[in-house]
Amino acid sequence: MTTSPAESSAPSFAMPEPGRSGRLPEALRRRLHPDPTVRRLAGITLVNTVGNGLSLSVAVLFFTRVLGLSAAQLGFGMTAAGLCGVVASVPAGRAADRWGARRVLVALVSAEAVGTAGYVFVHSYPAFVLLACAVSAVDRGSSAARNALYAEVLPADRRVAGRAHLRVVTNIGICLGTGLGAIALQLDTRAVYLSAILADAVSYVAVAFLLHRLPVVVAPAAAPVAAESRDRAGTPGASGTEGDSGTANPSDPVDKGVKQGRRGNPALRDGPFLAVTALCSVLGLQFAVLEVGVPLWIVQQTDAPRITVAGSLVVNTLMVIALQVRATRGTEERTAAARACRRAGLLLAASCLVLALAHGLPGILAAVVVLAGIALQSLAEVMGQAGGWALSYDLAGERGHGAYQGVFNAGTAAALMAGPALVSTVVIGYGPTGWAVLGAVLAAAGLAMGPAVRWAGRRDARLPAA
Repeated sequence: MTTSPAESSAPSFAMPEPGRSGRLPEALRRRLHPDPTVRRLAGITLVNTVGNGLSLSVAVLFFTRVLGLSAAQLGFGMTAAGLCGVVASVPAGRAADRWGARRVLVALVSAEAVGTAGYVFVHSYPAFVLLACAVSAVDRGSSAARNALYAEVLPADRRVAGRAHLRVVTNIGICLGTGLGAIALQLDTRAVYLSAILADAVSYVAVAFLLHRLPVVVAPAAAPVAAESRDRAGTPGASGTEGDSGTANPSDPVDKGVKQGRRGNPALRDGPFLAVTALCSVLGLQFAVLEVGVPLWIVQQTDAPRITVAGSLVVNTLMVIALQVRATRGTEERTAAARACRRAGLLLAASCLVLALAHGLPGILAAVVVLAGIALQSLAEVMGQAGGWALSYDLAGERGHGAYQGVFNAGTAAALMAGPALVSTVVIGYGPTGWAVLGAVLAAAGLAMGPAVRWAGRRDARLPAA
């Protein structure tokens, strides 16, 4: 879903463009997103991800060489932290519905700034585990609140394209941050590592400040839901509590508290949504393949040069930057989004088979085969992300985005937590057979997305009109 010429003007809910004349120079405007709200979000995302890239690139050495943790201690701590992240996503989403996504997000990002800075004061392993769990919890919670915020400030027909643009910015920011991290790794001193961690903490402070200044006005395409909208969990919408205009305001924390704060989580009662969340989580194992599986496979099971590990990350990053926005075309309709996920699953299966072929090949040929597999995986990634975003918003309707995004984000967090162990043991441990099994699982998840979405359609058809 790309921006059409008719959408090139700023929507009415966005702030004026910066500059003395109210307009940016034409040469610069052509390189920026036409929606001022997306541009604001892109700036926030860039600050956040540069800090993240810097921190991620030095984290392992900081924890092992500065804090003195063993590999086993670090692994256990990160696993415990990942579990806390899974658990925190759902209540964070509910909090976003009750008190407003921006307010909750600012609080969580501020807490993450404090927690990240706290790493420099850790001197014991129990303190490290407790702090890592707290930071992971607020990090995954902020992700759920952030996705709910996107639903509030972007019109329904532009959310997926907006998120695609922000994902491109995310990749650029992480690349920039990783470049700064490479300098820190080269200097390799305690002071530099501490400075890198503190710089990440400062980036969270800047993000919290920018989010606080972000205007949260309900996007016009998302607001009018009173007469025809229904609760996606199967309960007809109650128009009597929606205010004088009869229109629910997703950014109004008072309205959210009345409408949803005293009921159970609607997303947890929504069978089709839970099925889609689970399938997207399975497809999300691709990130463990890229970050853990492929490096281990290259080093342990192929004769490809070790530089191929870096090459695979470069290929993936460049392809995501080039193709993510284009991959959203047409995914605003749920059956098209399901088709995108199906294609993603099949491409991921093909990628696994290609990666398996690198085993036993001469070095250069093995590297070429691995990079071909990464190219297939990158195509699958942009399709799967576009389809998953679209379905996570579409199946939620226009109410309870915090609740739905919290549950969807919990599924993503679970895949990120379990994926590395699964890939490193089951896949790498069994060689080509392991790759074939993983490919079959990913293909099945993609193929099952269509039936899950049709289930949602049958459910919606049975719901009584409000």
